[in-house]
Amino acid sequence: MSFAQTLMNGTDFDHTQLNALQKMVLRAVVMSFIFFGLLTIEGMIMRLVVTGPSNPLPEMFSHAPHYFSIMTVHPIVGIFGSTYQLVFAAFMFLVPYLTKKPLYSVKLGNAVWILITVGTWLAWIAAFVWQYAPLYTLYWPLPADTQQFQTIGGIVFIIGVALIMIGTLGFIYNIYATIFARTGVHKNKTTKELLISGFGIDGMLNLWYKLTGKPPYSKEPALALPVVAIFRGTVDTFLDAIVILGAGILVLVYLLADAGGLSWDVHTVDALLYKNFFWWGLDLVADGLVLIYVAGSWYLLATLITGQKLFMENVARAALMLELLVSWMVWSHHLLADQPQPEMMKLVSGEMVTAFELLTQGLALFITLVTLWKARPLKMTPPLAYLLGGLIGFGLAVPAAIIQADMGMNRVLHNTQWISFAHFHIALIVGLYMTLYSALYVLWPLVTNNTTMWSKKLTWAHFWLYLIGGVGMGAFAGMAGLDGMLRRHLYVHGEFHTWMVLAAICGSMILVAWALFLFNIVMSVGIKGLIGIFLPAQNKTASYGIEEEPEPAPETVPAQQ
Repeated sequence: MSFAQTLMNGTDFDHTQLNALQKMVLRAVVMSFIFFGLLTIEGMIMRLVVTGPSNPLPEMFSHAPHYFSIMTVHPIVGIFGSTYQLVFAAFMFLVPYLTKKPLYSVKLGNAVWILITVGTWLAWIAAFVWQYAPLYTLYWPLPADTQQFQTIGGIVFIIGVALIMIGTLGFIYNIYATIFARTGVHKNKTTKELLISGFGIDGMLNLWYKLTGKPPYSKEPALALPVVAIFRGTVDTFLDAIVILGAGILVLVYLLADAGGLSWDVHTVDALLYKNFFWWGLDLVADGLVLIYVAGSWYLLATLITGQKLFMENVARAALMLELLVSWMVWSHHLLADQPQPEMMKLVSGEMVTAFELLTQGLALFITLVTLWKARPLKMTPPLAYLLGGLIGFGLAVPAAIIQADMGMNRVLHNTQWISFAHFHIALIVGLYMTLYSALYVLWPLVTNNTTMWSKKLTWAHFWLYLIGGVGMGAFAGMAGLDGMLRRHLYVHGEFHTWMVLAAICGSMILVAWALFLFNIVMSVGIKGLIGIFLPAQNKTASYGIEEEPEPAPETVPAQQ
């Protein structure tokens, strides 16, 4: 087949053979990687601007309003438009696959990716057109400030965020409705049994019974461990969505009042109370949702790649429960340098409880590595390589964060590029995304009906460029932070020129890696297949690989003699 024919038709992809669940998943994946490209381009614009006067960009990009509007919407595009879409798509496929039950509603699944896509674009438009730029923290009263920012820009931005949160709530309902449906393997399970398993209580009881010499509480838990992680992480997803939606409604009320000619005093809302409420919800994304989802993904990938039982499974179940509780109480590490924040809250929440995350995530990393080690020899395949890359990312990012969970070190590091890059850029770009790439390559045959990937060489080129670029950008920009480069600050005179040039080179590697990955995917499914993904599915099935159970034969009543 010629290059042009492959570009149009793909390798052996046939979108007409996909069922409704597969198409829904692939639609969200496509949108996720479109937003990832936008995210990478935005990041490169910011990287080049701070290299100094010699940057090759037009002068408009160096203007503070434009720069800070990009900074505001950058995490919206990355976390919600890209990461949420990919995670939600994977889990709406995995929960039916692992529980052997159909997804509760494919229509709702399609509504989820549409709402998140539209919401992300609205937020992006608000930043691009009206340069709405209260920074990604949205600290009160900045998002409701109509002196610096146009009211219409704020309204469009908040409506966009609200749509994202509504879509998120739709995902949560879909997942829980699927898990608690009493069909398939759960036909004879009670809600109580599913809840006990979902929260990992059975794992804790198994550990306790073993220590006391009793038989196991549950030899076969109602929910598989990856489903437990999805169940538990989704609790934090729900809380996060409620908090961000609530904060958005508050901002929207003030903006609509201003549009109606009213002048409401923003000081009516206590700024510190708002900041604690906001960070309690937002931190559930990073320290709850991400860490729990990622740990569960590691466990699933390790077992699928090796074909082995997970090492210390009961400990893993119990640790996920501990991580859930810890995630609710660690938000104050974001406020350690805030003078009005109560010292006891800083000490307990910001330092002591936060330290447990090094234990819980370290334990997840250890369990995953031992599971892989026990299955030697293993062939280095793309799923395994990307899984190891994800482990490296969190192995670097989590200690970089724990260093700051100290009031003294936090004063020095937290408001610098160290936290932005050595911590959360490496955590998200390397740790989270490489884990998701591993899941993508594992699920690729299932979701695409064994479509052949066009080029293995491009797969490996993407891996090495992405890994080196992600770690390199995080490290070099993080070093600039150690030299005193502040975050949420615009440098246009080349103050940290060498570090920023090195970070920009590594950032360009991520952009090239994304282009190679996208090209490989397009060549695999073809332009016709890509369009076909968004056409209605002929097969309305909402499950994968599930044989329909035959209807029981009606009982015959013997004829009366």
